[in-house]
This record gives sequence, C-alpha cells and structure tokens, in this order.
Amino acid sequence: MKIQSIEVYPLKIRKGPVYLGNSSGLRQDNDYYIRPEYRSIYSRNLETLLVKITTDSGIYGWGEALAPVGPEVTGEIINRLFAPFLIGLDPRNIDVIWNKLYDSMRERGYFSGFMVDAITAVDVALWDILGKSVGLPVYQLLGGAYRKEIPAYVSGIPRETKEERIQLALEWKAKGFQAIKLHLGYGVHKDAEIAGYMREALGGRFRLMVDAHWQYSVSEAIQLGRRLEKLGIEFLEAPTAPEDVDGTAEVARALDMAVAIGEAKRTRYQFKDRLLKRAADILQPDVGRTGITEMRKIANLAESFNIPIAPHLSVGQGICIAATLHNSASISNFLILEYQPTVMEIANTLLKKPIVCESGYYQLPEGPGLGVDINEDKLRELMSE
Repeated sequence: MKIQSIEVYPLKIRKGPVYLGNSSGLRQDNDYYIRPEYRSIYSRNLETLLVKITTDSGIYGWGEALAPVGPEVTGEIINRLFAPFLIGLDPRNIDVIWNKLYDSMRERGYFSGFMVDAITAVDVALWDILGKSVGLPVYQLLGGAYRKEIPAYVSGIPRETKEERIQLALEWKAKGFQAIKLHLGYGVHKDAEIAGYMREALGGRFRLMVDAHWQYSVSEAIQLGRRLEKLGIEFLEAPTAPEDVDGTAEVARALDMAVAIGEAKRTRYQFKDRLLKRAADILQPDVGRTGITEMRKIANLAESFNIPIAPHLSVGQGICIAATLHNSASISNFLILEYQPTVMEIANTLLKKPIVCESGYYQLPEGPGLGVDINEDKLRELMSE
C-alpha cells in the first residue's frame, strides 16, 4: 500500500458561534482580533485544517490539526514540504513517518508551532488508514479500550451576567453533566467571586475547574489558588505564562489543589521538562497539536510520574474529536475530557454520523479507523462560503 494523493482543506466556518462567547475586541471587518482579556489572537470564525490522504488501494484517511487561526499556514507546510516526501510511502509506517517529518526541520529550530501541527494532521490520517486497512478501530490498535464511555466536563459558561451564568450551568447539571470548567482570568478577586457563586449554585459535590488562561504572575496564581481551594475547585489550569516552567512548578508546590497545563505543548520533549520539574499535577495535551502517535508517548511518559491526562479539546472539529476519543479510551492514566457544546454542534454537521456526548459522557466511535467520516458535500459547501 502506498500514499497516492494528499488533499488539504483549510476550513473557516463563518456561520459558527464565536468561541468562548462575545468579546469587546470583536471586529466584524476582519477575521482576526486580539481578545483583550486573554491577549491572544482569536478568529471570529471556527477555523481548522483537514487533510485527506488516499492510497493506491483506495483506502483513505482523514486527519486534522488544531488550527484556531491561520489554517492555511499549516496547509501550505503539508502541500509544499511534506507531500513530495510522503507520496509513494507506505502509510502504515506511522512512527517512522512521524520521526522523519520531525527530523526534516529540527536543525532549523522548528520544534513546535505550525510545523508540528502539520505533522499532527498527517499522523491522524495515517492512523485512520491503518485502522481501515486491518478492519479495526484506532483504540484497538493502541492496545484496547479501558472505557467505552468517556467522562466529560462542560468547557465554559459563555454568558455575561451572574444570573445568566448560573442559569446555563444549572441547565447543564439538569442534563446530567457533573463537571464544568470556568474560563476566567479576569483578576484574582473577580475570578474568586465567580467561582464562589457558581459553587453555591451548583452544590458542594459538583465538580468545578478553573482555566486562568496564563493571566497571572506566580504570586497572583498562588493567591487565586488558595481562594479556589476553599471552594473545592478540582484544578487550576494555565495559571502562569506557558514558558515559565519554574514559575508553574512553584505554583504547583504551593497549592494543595491540582495545577493543569499542556494545551500549548506539542511533543514529549516539551512535556518531559515539565514532568521533571513537577510543574503540573495534570497534563492536558491536545491531539490536534500532538497527533495520536505523540499523544500516546506523552501519556506513557506521564504515567511513569503518576500524572493523569485530561486532554485539551477546543475548536477541533469532528476528526480531531474522534481521534481524541480513541486516545482517551486507550490511556490508562486518563482523567476526564473537555467538551465544547457549540463546537460539537458545528463539528457534527461535517460528519456522516454524529459524535455523541450526553449526560456527562462521550460515546466512543466504533468501526474501522477513527469510526467517523467527513461529508464531503458539506465540506465543499463550507469551503465555498
């Protein structure tokens, strides 16, 4: 079996919801804006990068890279740099291909970012092909499923007022969800205030997490963490700048509650440094940035440190979600998975068969490969908008 063709689809879904709700920085005359409260560039569209790899046997696989901004950049790397190398290779040599692609630019300093995102999209598609070629789901190729139902937490309560936030959270609780992550980072006092009234409204046994979006200094993060500990918050995500390994380790040592990091990292090498310094109690790699191959290696590495994995999942569409579910099923040190309701709704419009997340659990897709397939008519329709 040989790779015959590679098709790249930078997708910008222009009718989707604004991720994490509205922002005062949102401009309607440009795709991109800096979200003031988080300092990062966001898109007013839902953006992703899909890849279809077809073999000479007729088997094809779908891959996806997490590409919240600039998916065409990742696509160009695949088209210009990777495709000439990949055509004619056996797609089942997945680990060999991952390492050759990574080796191809490492001496130039491209250890992360768009380069590894491009590898990720290819990697996921190759696993889909491998599964289809032997008639097995990806989770079976990874060693089997520890779980067929994947526990999930609702990510974000995108409402403006206290009353609206409480109402939406209670609606999720009524639907059977028992965990919510609050997207905060508005200042120590306001974050603690929001977490406080959410705890009061949802009850003492409801699982609450907080994402601080890297907003705080070490001392501020510790202050916030100590206030959140009194509320029984399960973990504090991204408390300090992602580059500040020592600072994050200091926060983790100072707090009894768990510190979670990892969405900005892409390889086992980046996670190794953080594990050695005990800079996290929970790791959150994103399959859309690591791929299936590297995600498994990161999880195995974390397991040797007795650190659980709670995969990050934000604007990735159906292929990314399915790949995450297969990894989550097969990881022994798995904790819980992120669930983005508005993103899932859009993602399922692209799939021939929807992914299900109900009553606090994802259902693991069955069938060869990833167990999902793209509706190419719908994809072309979205590409033309």
